[in-house]
Amino acid sequence: MKNIEMKIEGMHCEGCSKRLTKVLSNVEGVKAVEVSLENKLAKIEYDEEIAKVEDFKEAIEDAGFEVV
Repeated sequence: MKNIEMKIEGMHCEGCSKRLTKVLSNVEGVKAVEVSLENKLAKIEYDEEIAKVEDFKEAIEDAGFEVV
């Protein structure tokens, strides 16, 4: 398992962070997700043989947020 932290822009409320948590959790290979509205940060634990960083970026952008 591998861990990554991604800085996120565009979250304005707790609903945004919950939605992003759900979106990232649905990416194949993701084991755990923690999204912090205050820190504008997503921490993702994933199987690097299944999921790639580009998968997370695409999911985040498709949900209406921006990776910084």
